[in-house]
Amino acid sequence: MAAAVKRLDALFRELSTEVVEVTREADGSCGVHPGRRGSVVLERRGSVSVETHPPAACLRRRDSLVLGLGPGGPPRDQHPSAFPSTLRRDSLSPVPPSCLSKRRFSTDSLEGGHRRNSWDPNRRGSVGSGAEEPIWERPDQRKLSKQVVGRGDSNDNRPRFIAVTTLEDVQAVRCAEFHPQGNIYAVGSNSKTLRICAYPKLSDLREDHSTYQPTVLFKRTRHHKGSIYCMAWTPVGDLMATGSNDKTVKLMRFNPETSNLEGQEIELTMHDGTVRDVCFIEDTSNKSSLLISGGAGDCKIYVTDCATGQAYQALSGHSGHVLSLYNWGGAMFVSGSQDRTVRFWDLRTRGCVNVVTPITSPGTRSGSVVAAVCVDPSGRLLVSGHEDSACVLFDIRGSRSLQAFRPHSADVRSIRFSPSAYYLLTAGYDNNLVLTDLQGDLTTPLPSVVVASHTDKVISGRWHPTEFSFLSTSADKTATLWALPPI
Repeated sequence: MAAAVKRLDALFRELSTEVVEVTREADGSCGVHPGRRGSVVLERRGSVSVETHPPAACLRRRDSLVLGLGPGGPPRDQHPSAFPSTLRRDSLSPVPPSCLSKRRFSTDSLEGGHRRNSWDPNRRGSVGSGAEEPIWERPDQRKLSKQVVGRGDSNDNRPRFIAVTTLEDVQAVRCAEFHPQGNIYAVGSNSKTLRICAYPKLSDLREDHSTYQPTVLFKRTRHHKGSIYCMAWTPVGDLMATGSNDKTVKLMRFNPETSNLEGQEIELTMHDGTVRDVCFIEDTSNKSSLLISGGAGDCKIYVTDCATGQAYQALSGHSGHVLSLYNWGGAMFVSGSQDRTVRFWDLRTRGCVNVVTPITSPGTRSGSVVAAVCVDPSGRLLVSGHEDSACVLFDIRGSRSLQAFRPHSADVRSIRFSPSAYYLLTAGYDNNLVLTDLQGDLTTPLPSVVVASHTDKVISGRWHPTEFSFLSTSADKTATLWALPPI
C-alpha cells in the first residue's frame, strides 16, 4: 500500500493547483478540528512528510463511525446490531391481497411489499426474465488500441494509469461494481445485459500494455425489461441487487466460488419511477441484509428486508428524484437528490437526521442538483458531486462546508474515495476521470489531475476494494479497467 501511495504521489509532482477552481469559507475556520482555525490536515502515510496535527485532532481516514449528531443522537461507534428492535418491525406479515394492486405507498412505514418470487436454495443456476449464459466467455485475440491517459508533459516520469481491459457493449454502459473480494466485477448497461467479469492479473502490467477484452464469467441478456441503471453487492458478496428504468429492483443470490447467480431472483416493484441507486446495510443481529433503493417517481427511499424480500419502510423527505445513495457502515447512509439537498438517514431513528444544501457558487446560497455522494470511512467527510461541475467537501462533525472546487467542466456523475481515502476519484460528463489529492489542508486549493478519459460521457468510476485500480463506465458503450503498472 505504501508503494502504491508513493506512486500516486508522483502523479501530482510539480502539479500546479491553480488549474482547480476553489472556494473557501471567509473565516477559514473548520469544525473537523475543534478549536483550530483554517487548517484541516490529513495524515499522510506515504514517503512524503507533511505537517500534521496531533493524532487526537487529526481527520483520520480509517476511524470507525464517528458522525456527531448531538446529545440527543444515537450513541457513536455502534453497529446496527446494537439496535435490533428499531431496524425492522416486530412482525413482517405477508402483503394483504387488497394491497397487491397498489403502485404507490402513502405512508412511511410499510407492512409489506410486492414479492413476486422467493429464493430456492436447492436450485442451481439463475432463473430470470431473460436469456442466461453462465459460461466462460473467453476474450478474443483481437487487441484493442493502447490507451495511456494523463495530464502533463508526455515526457515526464510520472506514472500513468493504463487501460488494462475494455468491455464493449452495443449501448451505453451505466454501472459497474467490484465484488467485495475483488476477484470479479459486474457490469450493467442500457442494452439490459448483465455481465460478471474476471479481475485480471496485474503483476505483469507494463507501460506498453495493449488493452484487451476481459474474460466474461457470466452473461445474462434481458436481465431487466429496461436499462440497468445501478447495482450493488452486499459486504460479504452473497447478494447482488440491480435497479432499472423498468421501475424494478432485482435481488439475486450469488456464489463467489462459481461466479454464478443461484436460485430464483426476487423482483421488487414498489418504485413508481426509474431506480437510480441501491446500496446494502448489514443487520448482523438478524444475520440478514437490508437493501436501500431510491430513484424517480414518488422520490421516496425504500428499505427492503432481503431475508423476506419485502419492503417494510419508505423514507420521505426529498422533493426531487433521488440520484445517489451511499452507506459507509453501521445504520447510516446519505442520499443526494435533484432537489439540491443531501440527506443523512439513520435506521436506528427511522428517519432523516440532517439535511444539507451544498453551496456550489461562492458568496451565494446557490446550490445545484446533487448527482453523486460519498462519505469517507471515518464518517467525518462528505463529498458531493453536482450538475454544475462542482464538488463540495462538507465537514460532517462541524456541520459546515469546507470548500467547493471544480475538477470537471461538466456534470460530476460519480465520486469515490480511494482504498486509503487519501485520494478522490470523480467521473464527469466532460469524458474524464479525475484524481484529487486530499492529503493536506482541506480548505486550500486541491491538486487534481486527469487520470483517464473516454470518447463520450463518463457515467461512473469505482475503485478496486484493495488495489489502486478502478473501473469506469461510459456513454461510449465501454467499461474499462484502469491500473498503475507495478514499479
